[in-house]
Amino acid sequence: MSKFVSYYRTDGSIAWGRLDGETVYDATSTAPSLAAAVAAGSLDALADHTDHPVALSDIRLAPVIPNPGKIICIGVNYRSHQDEIGKAAPAAPVVFARYADSQMGHGADALKPAQTAQFDYEGEVALVVSRPAHKVAKADAYDHVAGYAVYNDFSVRDWQRAASQWLPGKTWPGTGGFGPCLVTADEVGDVTELELTTRVNGEVRQHGKVADLINDIPSIIEYVTAFTPLSPGDVVVTGTPGGVGLFMEPQGFVVDGDVVEVEVTGLGTLRNTVRDVP
Repeated sequence: MSKFVSYYRTDGSIAWGRLDGETVYDATSTAPSLAAAVAAGSLDALADHTDHPVALSDIRLAPVIPNPGKIICIGVNYRSHQDEIGKAAPAAPVVFARYADSQMGHGADALKPAQTAQFDYEGEVALVVSRPAHKVAKADAYDHVAGYAVYNDFSVRDWQRAASQWLPGKTWPGTGGFGPCLVTADEVGDVTELELTTRVNGEVRQHGKVADLINDIPSIIEYVTAFTPLSPGDVVVTGTPGGVGLFMEPQGFVVDGDVVEVEVTGLGTLRNTVRDVP
């Protein structure tokens, strides 16, 4: 299975490479970033890349795509999440954006702002765009997907719900968990068969299949690219199943020290520990 990661060098710069088990084979000499390699269409040629090995245990992972031009997120897009909210399905996909500097990688802390007591998790499947995409028809949508990765759209609920626009609750620093790796689309196969499970301190909170999406991936790509062009390396986060802390009884918000894991079959497990920040 072709997997790729981005990671931090000791000087703080970001490298990237092919992940094979517990080894990363640095490929930064072939393209300056994973996004650049996606844009060049060179990932297939690196499927057997074994130069410049680095032990996974010796590096700190960055977000899969550290600086995407656009991060487009889809809200209320699983039937189970719609049901727990108690509202009818929206007439069109609910779309909001995230900023690239809100992201963190696998193993990094999720930063709970001091301004909230309502810090929540949302396990999701993200896709990475493979080539320029504008006004893409559903029938052609999967041709524009380089691969998939796990995402955790940590949310500051009181700020999200203070007004009709969600952005203030969705893009605080250290709240967009993205990792551990990009798995290429050809290796994933039928993405609708992927199953997602979110655990908090080992307790299962969310479970769903990509097949349960209200707006499936081709529909999302068609809708989003109708109003904004997407570029190679851009990220689309497809929605979260039911089971978020906001709608639990009692509410299940996460606090300092909680470990949140999002596992997706074939894509790995994204793990972040919640830490309070001033």
